[in-house]
Amino acid sequence: MNKLTMSVFAVAGVCLALVPARAQFTAAELAERPAWEDFLRDAEIVERVQLSLDEGVTRPWKLTLRRGDTVRHALWKDPSGVRGGFWEGWKYEIAAYALDKLLGLGLVPPTVEKAMDGRPGSCQLWIEDTERYYDLLAARRDLDAFRTEAWAKAGYLAQFFDDLAGNSDRHVRNILVRPDRRVVLIDHSRAFRTTRSFVEDIPFSAKNVPPANLMRKLPRDLVERTRGLTEAGLREALGGLLTDEEIRAVLARRGLLMAEVRRICETFGEADVLY
Repeated sequence: MNKLTMSVFAVAGVCLALVPARAQFTAAELAERPAWEDFLRDAEIVERVQLSLDEGVTRPWKLTLRRGDTVRHALWKDPSGVRGGFWEGWKYEIAAYALDKLLGLGLVPPTVEKAMDGRPGSCQLWIEDTERYYDLLAARRDLDAFRTEAWAKAGYLAQFFDDLAGNSDRHVRNILVRPDRRVVLIDHSRAFRTTRSFVEDIPFSAKNVPPANLMRKLPRDLVERTRGLTEAGLREALGGLLTDEEIRAVLARRGLLMAEVRRICETFGEADVLY
């Protein structure tokens, strides 16, 4: 796990106990996802602005899209291969959204494949009226809102998702917070790792994270849905986005994640962990 990520966990324990309970998108917003997927694919790019390095290490583009009377912003990126010493892949952004849907989490914005200037890349719906968690912490605004049980529960969901997706790159710059403290998770181009440390361990294990910051409560149906994942089901949801090796790595982490859930239930009691 990189030093930046580890330093986040040291900020008052806020990253893992980070966010309001499931799902972060409302039922109405979740119902609109197929329509936004179509919009992202079909809409015309009418304006583009490349973001700064501080806003995104892969220098993604903020697009203005228009289809008919509908105008929305989106985030487009196309990293593929090693950048700055890290393996990046734009398809992982789409795979993260597909996995989020498969689990029924509602943490990741609609994301599809879209070409720009003939180059394929990921195109993600820009969620308006959000702030980076980093900026809220730096300004020390409304910190009490980040110490609630709801915030902690959604943080456990984010940790669960990142464990399964093999994403150790969660930090305060890629957590977006809405005015009502609902959270959006972005930036998954470094997820779905296959190296030894990502198939023999999960990113947020006792080896990597102080025990007090490890997930503590989880929805029972999420655990059961994850336990029931199969290679065939993952291929159907993620085929064309992940390689066979990457899909097998997800299943390996699933086994480790279920073992971690069992450990938590044995430590605290199943009735106090699963809800």
